[in-house]
Amino acid sequence: MRIEQANPFAYEFEIRNTALVLIDMQRDFIEPGGFGETLGNDVSLLEAIVPATQAALAAWRKAGGLVVHTREAHKPDLSDCPPVKRNRGNPSLRIGDEGPMGRILVAGEPGNQIIDALAPIDGELVIDKPGKGMFYATGLHEVLQQRGITHLLFGGVTTEVCVQTSMREANDRGYDGLLLEDCTESYFPAFKAATLDMIRAQGAIVGWTAPSAALLAALSHAT
Repeated sequence: MRIEQANPFAYEFEIRNTALVLIDMQRDFIEPGGFGETLGNDVSLLEAIVPATQAALAAWRKAGGLVVHTREAHKPDLSDCPPVKRNRGNPSLRIGDEGPMGRILVAGEPGNQIIDALAPIDGELVIDKPGKGMFYATGLHEVLQQRGITHLLFGGVTTEVCVQTSMREANDRGYDGLLLEDCTESYFPAFKAATLDMIRAQGAIVGWTAPSAALLAALSHAT
């Protein structure tokens, strides 16, 4: 299968060897009243990518492809959250503190859950990650290797932090990654634009980018 509109050049993949990875589409980052908004961010920027991401997810499910959802999540005792991470950001509202949707970035809390519009279904992988990248302390690489996965399609938030980190980690582990441009977003649009440029620079040094419509077109031609 081939996505002709990918940048910097066409992206080739086989569904059986490819997973769609949705990074941290969690209530606390995306919904009004969540942690992201309490930090002064405009969450409507992130909400805006939900319809395109829903469409990509639905098409990928229909094609029978593997889906991976990640959540940035820590143990309730914060034993997997180093001080160097917890002490960043707003000093009045840190990881583990009680926020508008429960304890912030703690596994099992309401705000830590994936938004209803993109909720996982049976058979899809849900990975709780204590770091920004999806491979750190998760065992995901071994799971993907066992399933014969060589290519990864990415969406999620935020583009310049957890999405980019995961794509760079994937590149180091030998995966060919493509970021769906309208299925990812940042609270800072300039950061998203810069990240897209960095990912596809110098002949896809980190990976490819493409609009989700290009993926939908490729999948429709395959069925």
